[in-house]
Amino acid sequence: MKIEVIVGNIVKQHDMEAVVNSANANLRLGSGVAGAIHTAAGPALEAHCKPHAPLAYGAFLVTPGYQLPNLWVVHVRAASYETHKEAPTLLAQALMAALQAAHQNDIRTLAMPAIGTGVFAFPPLLAAQITAKLLARAAVLAPHLQHVRLCVVSEFLRDQYAGALAAAGVPVFQPEVAQS
Repeated sequence: MKIEVIVGNIVKQHDMEAVVNSANANLRLGSGVAGAIHTAAGPALEAHCKPHAPLAYGAFLVTPGYQLPNLWVVHVRAASYETHKEAPTLLAQALMAALQAAHQNDIRTLAMPAIGTGVFAFPPLLAAQITAKLLARAAVLAPHLQHVRLCVVSEFLRDQYAGALAAAGVPVFQPEVAQS
């Protein structure tokens, strides 16, 4: 499996079958990744999601990508690091749910944001370590998955995630040209 970390926009990953949405409980347009994905996908995405809300921790919802360049959006829910004592466990459950969604829906290429590091206020290194731990098991958890691209918003986050993946023994593919 190829895993890469780029500084890039999650809604502009044209070569990925699916993108992961760090969703809010109501599966609606919000801030951060949820806002970007819903805005790029158009209003049909929110209409599709509405009957499936609220999204439970550890659950996932797979929807069409609508106006996104991706076939699918995998919606998962993390928790605020500042208000939930179990936030690290819930982040791991969200990441596990994304891998389960990929497996159950035969998704082979998946772009993921740095879940938890925005409005959920996770310390970047902790979020990176939790992500690396799950991605180290991705080949077993989602055997059809061939390529995971972590899309982060800064060089700092890219370094945190690349370092955590390396520490977890996960080889990181270095793209020649960054995806924007």
